[in-house]
Amino acid sequence: MNTKVKVQPLNTSKASDGYIELLQKLIATPSFSRQEDKTAALLIEFLEAKDIFAQRHLNNIWAKNKHWEAGKPVLLLNSHHDTVKAVEGWQRNPFEPSIENGKLYGLGSNDAGASLVSMMATFVHFYERKDLAYNLLFAASAEEEVSGKNGISALLPHLPKIDVGIVGEPTEMQMAVAEKGLIVIDALAKGVAGHAARTNNVNAIYKAMEDIAWLQTYQFPKTSEWLEAVKVTVTQIEAGKQHNIVPDECRYVIDVRTNDCYSNQEVFEILQAYTQAELTARSFRLNSSQIGTLHPLVQRGKALGMSCFGSPTLSDQALMPFPTLKLGIGDSNRSHTADEFIYLHEIKLGIQLYIQLLEDLIL
Repeated sequence: MNTKVKVQPLNTSKASDGYIELLQKLIATPSFSRQEDKTAALLIEFLEAKDIFAQRHLNNIWAKNKHWEAGKPVLLLNSHHDTVKAVEGWQRNPFEPSIENGKLYGLGSNDAGASLVSMMATFVHFYERKDLAYNLLFAASAEEEVSGKNGISALLPHLPKIDVGIVGEPTEMQMAVAEKGLIVIDALAKGVAGHAARTNNVNAIYKAMEDIAWLQTYQFPKTSEWLEAVKVTVTQIEAGKQHNIVPDECRYVIDVRTNDCYSNQEVFEILQAYTQAELTARSFRLNSSQIGTLHPLVQRGKALGMSCFGSPTLSDQALMPFPTLKLGIGDSNRSHTADEFIYLHEIKLGIQLYIQLLEDLIL
């Protein structure tokens, strides 16, 4: 975590009380995307034990601060409680939360359990405050890892109008002021089937190879201050039925990470114009996102010594139609890895920083 961040002395013994234990319970309860019902119940139970009225829609949990006032701006604290499935190579049981040398191991500990419980601690800290200049909303969402339609997208229509959000993802408590979007494109190159021993100039694989060579070298002209260039990567390819038949079809998949200079639709149209294959986008809904560096939330973070950067990885920010700042505990390089872990001191420090960020904030 950046040592330049200014941490003011705070008594966090109460603020962090019980949240590491909650994270251990979440780790011990499998919550793969679309299977988060048990962790949703845990979160409801935890909030209700603190006399906080929590609501549930599908596997999404949310709550409002006690002294909600109409007309005040609304700030959302959001992170997710679903996880990916455990990758190969774990040396521990991914569902057995173990603490060794100051590290808490377990699936979802870093992505994004630490941010989730720290945001809960922050929400509880401010829950009864009457002097907040804004309304505070907490949401623990589902299906983030698959950008599912029953996650934050399904929850947002049930929430009050939101002015700004903080999305808890592992950023080492530095501010991601922009995030790349995503388009997954299925490409179909068509040829003419025939015997491999005869001349055939319409080989679907060769047509796909021409496209892929262009995709590998093409540079989108507009680059972003925070997100740099659009990144295009061919990640899968499939063709042919047997060795002596020229294939009439070759399918490949294109992973596109878009910047804030283009909409996903614009990027798709450029790719379609320069490739021979038939392209089909699986979705256009995951556009890039950003928040202005002059926004009060970002300015408050800068005053605390937090730095700004552009994030290449996708989160639920892409589905939020209001300004969002990605800021959370842990290191993105640990996400989706074997023996995933979080340092205990990162959680305690993260709670301090979230509280300081929101203290006296004027939106």
